[in-house]
Amino acid sequence: MLRQPALLAFKGSLSALVTGGLVLLATAGLLRSPALRAAFAGLVPALSYVVFVSGVLLAWRFDRIRVIFALVAIALATWGVSLFPVAGLKNTLPGAVVWGGIALILPLDLGLFAWFTERGLLSPYGKLNAALLAAETIVVALLCGDAALARPRLLARIGEFAHFPAPALLAFATALVLVAVRFALRRGAVEAGFLWALVAAFLALTSSGSALETVLYFTAGGLILVVSLIEESYALAYLDELTGLPGRRALNAALLKLGPRYAIAMIDIDHFKKFNDTHGHHVGDQVLRKVAAALAQVGGGGQAFRYGGEEFAVLFSGRSVDETLRHLEQLRQAIEESEFLVRAPDRPLKKPAAAAPVLRASKTLHITISIGAAEPTRRAATPNQVLDAADTALFRAKQAGRNRVAV
Repeated sequence: MLRQPALLAFKGSLSALVTGGLVLLATAGLLRSPALRAAFAGLVPALSYVVFVSGVLLAWRFDRIRVIFALVAIALATWGVSLFPVAGLKNTLPGAVVWGGIALILPLDLGLFAWFTERGLLSPYGKLNAALLAAETIVVALLCGDAALARPRLLARIGEFAHFPAPALLAFATALVLVAVRFALRRGAVEAGFLWALVAAFLALTSSGSALETVLYFTAGGLILVVSLIEESYALAYLDELTGLPGRRALNAALLKLGPRYAIAMIDIDHFKKFNDTHGHHVGDQVLRKVAAALAQVGGGGQAFRYGGEEFAVLFSGRSVDETLRHLEQLRQAIEESEFLVRAPDRPLKKPAAAAPVLRASKTLHITISIGAAEPTRRAATPNQVLDAADTALFRAKQAGRNRVAV
């Protein structure tokens, strides 16, 4: 049985999680080094502004409104905390209220924005969230009182606080569940970014050191969202959304990096048009995902790409055609021997509790592929020429009856 494309989604989500974790780990390491703390103390104010402003502009350019709102919320929290001098948070009621308010509001904002549907800044959802942030800003400003008119002391020592509000802990726990469920359902880079940004906000608000620590963790949360946005944009540009494999643009980039010794295989799903015409495009999409899952596991160091339509390409760097034939034949046999179950249109997704009328049986289909392989020669010296030679070999495999490997 071939493994399904869920493995590809798992790998993508794991990569997104690692990126955010590394940013937070680097932040914690920086704060543990006295020399690095001293070096960054004068840079953090400017760094925080650069991260938040550039992040908002980048999210606006990519039309990721929920990232804009999340960055603005974290920036406002940073600004709110920075308005108080040393004793402001510990010894004055407004300071304690503002700190507790931020600790209560920010996690709920992040949990809400993680589930936000991208419908545009001027959509009803966008206007509602903008109004929410504006109202929160006004509340924080009113609570700040006279301190709002004073010069912000971004890196003033905040001092320890021992009474993190219980409602704030509940808010963080609720937000963590919301963001974790969203990540489990979508497994995207931005979803992972929201998860780590929430952790960064918690570390910022529960830190017991200087304002440098608080602001740096907030900035790290914003940076994680910016990096996740870049990762998502890369995935959209270089990964095929349907199969999870690298797409045509990634293939073109990989061709430029090949050394003098390599092989290229072109793969086509046999009679793919028949699948679509007979069973519908949704079945055709399932076939593409199934074949892609098998290609992702090809041996011999091969890297699979979706070339377009029902065609795929596999690059074998540092291998000759003869060295790849065994792996390509194993791939062909694995797909041929697998079964593909097409669910009948009137068959329920779940087994009914009571006896049901006789339904049409699901149909088992068998998928086969044709493969053409080539390597550099005098006539095909460049990667693009080798790609064309592999495509020609693929044509010969189809002419010879399909379901075979040709060179």
